[in-house]
Amino acid sequence: MNSRKSVQITTRRSNERGHADHGWLKTFHTLSFAGYSDPRHESWGALRVLNEDRVAPRTGFGTHSHQQYEIFSYVISGKLEHQDSMGNTEILPRGALQMTSTGTGISHSEKANGAQEVHFCQIWASPRPGQARGRPAYFTRNFTDEEKKNRFALLVAPDNSAAVSLNREDSGPAPIRSELRMYASLIHPGISLVHAPVGNSPRKKGYIHVIQKSGYNPAQAGGATLRVGSQADGPQIELREGDGAYLAYEPGAELRIENDDQGVAEVLLFDLE
Repeated sequence: MNSRKSVQITTRRSNERGHADHGWLKTFHTLSFAGYSDPRHESWGALRVLNEDRVAPRTGFGTHSHQQYEIFSYVISGKLEHQDSMGNTEILPRGALQMTSTGTGISHSEKANGAQEVHFCQIWASPRPGQARGRPAYFTRNFTDEEKKNRFALLVAPDNSAAVSLNREDSGPAPIRSELRMYASLIHPGISLVHAPVGNSPRKKGYIHVIQKSGYNPAQAGGATLRVGSQADGPQIELREGDGAYLAYEPGAELRIENDDQGVAEVLLFDLE
């Protein structure tokens, strides 16, 4: 590999993820979670959990407790009903993101609201040192498809970043007590995007995940196709729906993502330390 501003890319294929079908819940685990454990896929930088869940109508995760982690959900389709011990109750539609800094401890439930399945990504991040036992907090943000069309919209950013609001509801990214940024994009056929990772470390990490938008598929990935590589080296791999990749950037490297004309791809991209 050309080390000049290159990106080391390690694929995580969709059908190699942890997977379970509980009837009411169909779930994929990029990283070790619940009954799925793989020492090769425990965490990556601050990213600890990346689950892609489909919950059947009027079912869901009953009240349960968390502490210390930063936990957030991004709604892809349907409506996610959230209730928690801080008194927050709301229904989150497509494009909504809800962030919980669990800190010293919270209890919550997450369910599919109404007659439609809810499809969402549930993500956990490890907090910065000294931030794990803070006071619990809750935030919501909403992002339109137009905001994400052919660009990387910043959905989550460290709470000590400039221009990040600490209001419960506001525009812009949700605050997180972690060195993690998450972007989302709807990349249309024929479009190429370039991303320069943000962070304090000269050797930054990242993760890219192509959402399985065209339907539940536990087999080999299909649907929209992306070609991914560094800006310096050009495309190196192909990713399809459900696929992802670990990213390790050389100093100054940028990531290039191209849609290979197979349909609109919905993508999550993380900057990590």
